[in-house]
Amino acid sequence: MNECHIEAAEAAVQRECDSLANRSRAVVEGTGSVECIDCGEEISAARRAAAPFATRCLACQNHAEQSARRYGR
Repeated sequence: MNECHIEAAEAAVQRECDSLANRSRAVVEGTGSVECIDCGEEISAARRAAAPFATRCLACQNHAEQSARRYGR
């Protein structure tokens, strides 16, 4: 594995840690998020109504789930 792959893996781990911290904070506070924690765009009202604790927009959530499956997380 070269240095580029290691840096990419470290960045992915950091993003996931940040995401987990933000999700935990939302659960403790009893709120979801209006802005996606990944892209910063607004989470649609329909998504917030369907998943009140959502912290990602639908596109970023799908991407996160695909990445998790791909990397076994």
